[in-house]
Amino acid sequence: MNLFNVLTLIGGLCLFLFGMNVMGEALERRAGGGLKSILGRLTKNKMAGFLTGLGVTAVIQSSSATTVMVVGFVNSGIMTLRQSIGVIMGANIGTTVTAWILSLSGISSDNFFVSLLKPSSFTPVLALIGTGLLMFGKSSKKKDTGTILLGFATLMFGMETMSSAVSGLADVPQFRNLFLMFKNPVLGVLVGAALTAIIQSSSASVGILQALSVTGQVSYGAAIPIIMGQNIGTCITAILSSFGTNKNAKRAAVVHLSFNVLGTLMWLTVFSVVSAMLKPVGLDESATYLGIAIAHSLFNIACTAILLPMSGILEKIAYMIVPNTDKKESFAELDERLLSTPHIALSRCAELVSDMAEIASSGLLSSLDMLQNYNSKAAEEIREKEKQADHYEDILGTYLVKLSGHQVSDADSAEISKLLKAIGDFERISDHSINILESAEELKEKDIHFSESAARDLKIMCDAVSEIIKLACSAFLKSDVKTALNVEPLEQVIDGLKIKLRDGHIERLTKGECSIEAGFVWADLLNNLERTADHCSNIAVCIFDAANNNMNMHESLKSFKTGSEFEKKFETFSAKYAV
Repeated sequence: MNLFNVLTLIGGLCLFLFGMNVMGEALERRAGGGLKSILGRLTKNKMAGFLTGLGVTAVIQSSSATTVMVVGFVNSGIMTLRQSIGVIMGANIGTTVTAWILSLSGISSDNFFVSLLKPSSFTPVLALIGTGLLMFGKSSKKKDTGTILLGFATLMFGMETMSSAVSGLADVPQFRNLFLMFKNPVLGVLVGAALTAIIQSSSASVGILQALSVTGQVSYGAAIPIIMGQNIGTCITAILSSFGTNKNAKRAAVVHLSFNVLGTLMWLTVFSVVSAMLKPVGLDESATYLGIAIAHSLFNIACTAILLPMSGILEKIAYMIVPNTDKKESFAELDERLLSTPHIALSRCAELVSDMAEIASSGLLSSLDMLQNYNSKAAEEIREKEKQADHYEDILGTYLVKLSGHQVSDADSAEISKLLKAIGDFERISDHSINILESAEELKEKDIHFSESAARDLKIMCDAVSEIIKLACSAFLKSDVKTALNVEPLEQVIDGLKIKLRDGHIERLTKGECSIEAGFVWADLLNNLERTADHCSNIAVCIFDAANNNMNMHESLKSFKTGSEFEKKFETFSAKYAV
């Protein structure tokens, strides 16, 4: 083996790791909705969590990514520590899918149809299709599919390159002696753990081991301990990810580590005893692509089969290593770790914006009630809700901007735009609830009373605003376009109401039926109520735009207002809130 072979090996390894990374990220984007669906099935049932971890990892081709995701979930309070255990165990088995895919490289046959299964036969076709989709595909789904195919082709090409580069090592005594040394199980475990910790991917390290097996010098006796060690090495990603998290998130990382360490120690002991006492002939045989994939799967399945029923022990170990303290634990509302899975991060943002919508809506409705029934306790609750809305706007705005910098699908990009627009409107609605509250407090403190006609008009206006905030909030929470289409006609009615009520107020002033002091409060109330309706309209239009994949608000409004449906709804609301 000369210098050029070494350079070829390095180049093949780089292509392999690059292809795996690109394919994994594209798979994640492409399966975004599916991931959300799978994760939505999480329950306290261990088996459900196990299947969830297996499914998600099989999709995104990375147990490390799944575990980091789990740490983020636990840190955010989305998942309990107990739920995370099953998911982590399932991830260990899900990651073995990669080795089975790579084992196709070991196919050798003179049969034409069997030869087609060999990656070197079909990856050029996949690369061609992937290039076409990436260059000429207009939708993000087609581009992501193209990226998956290109990533896979690059991965397999890197695998073939590595295999061809190391094939000359078969006749090198030093290389043969190296793997003879790895027959020491403990040393094999340490090497496997170190290699995986460096590249932070057990799938990749298994792939490298499969590539080296082409030399014929890698025996099963050397390969199996290395595979065991790889499970320990892959824990480094979750451990690093747990820095700066709450105690439960740290415990999730500890569970991952203890599960893999205990599983490895247990089966390493069995392996060492069997090797020493029985000396199986099969351990001296040269490992193959398929044989390594089988060993990888069997080891992870065996670990899970024994430790899954003992998950309670792993939980206790985690509590021993990361004990409770008197300090109250807090959850991260938006965990930065979730940014590595953009669709999941976006789902979390949507949940918080929904919370924000309910906070803003309930605060506004409470402030309207305060005009008739002032209550000091309720006033404090309204102010607290406004502070919460401000907080949500700050953290969500920053997080969504960061999220938009990641590669996301067209649908997710539209959702990010919708949420960014909506949080501003919900925050302003919350501000208006404070303004209305202050008007209610001024009425009470100064003992100001509106005339009978003014009070009647104000109630009609408040009822209209109450309905529009309920419609906008309901439409947003349910992404209901049909409900959203009711908002704009009502907003137009409220605009007209404001003009009529303002004119009526001027008339009362000229007749001396209303004091100037009451008039100032009246004007403030009208402005805040009408502007609240404006923000409700903005929210509804965002929903309408997102559903039609159009973020041009003015065009959407123009097209809707010219329709007969709009006129019918407008007439209905005009009759309902007539003065």
